[in-house]
Amino acid sequence: MFVVGLTGGIASGKSTVARLFARRGADVIDTDAVAREVVRPGSDGLTAVVDAFGKDVLTQDHCLDRRALRALIFDDEAARRRLESILHPRIEAAVRERIAASPGPYIVLVVPLLVESGWHEWVDRVAVVDVEEAHQIERLAERDDHTHEQARAALAAQTSRAHRLAHADDVIDNRGPPEALRDAVDALHERYLALATGGR
Repeated sequence: MFVVGLTGGIASGKSTVARLFARRGADVIDTDAVAREVVRPGSDGLTAVVDAFGKDVLTQDHCLDRRALRALIFDDEAARRRLESILHPRIEAAVRERIAASPGPYIVLVVPLLVESGWHEWVDRVAVVDVEEAHQIERLAERDDHTHEQARAALAAQTSRAHRLAHADDVIDNRGPPEALRDAVDALHERYLALATGGR
């Protein structure tokens, strides 16, 4: 199965691009959605997180309190790595199962931290949604009700734009109007269909 790893900085427009690919028939797997599933109530993933971080990361209805968990790991590198060691293997296993069972012509695997996690090394192609950092800060501040300082801090926690672009096979420029983005996805969709079926 031909797998395109789709990534981009926070608030770059990955979800919009993923929806455009899905409308064209690609099988989209969103690792953020998978990450939520592996810690659903009753899962061994949630049990492992609670064992590591305590019951304060649970809501009253025994779901994962993501806000509380983010607060615990935000400035604690060791805690963040502990959480990753719990979640990443479970997410990868679930993703690989879905890839193996996919009926689509090709897969778009949406991974916000594709480069940081090393997943770029095993996908067939890396597509990066790119916008200028100033646009990301504005979008993030508006979308998540962050201050500009909080938005800059969230951006700084990810790999740099230059580092992400250095790993890109395809760059999707999301600085223009919606129709330009649709045209870019159309062109890549045709390219990926050809690659998935052995064309050049």
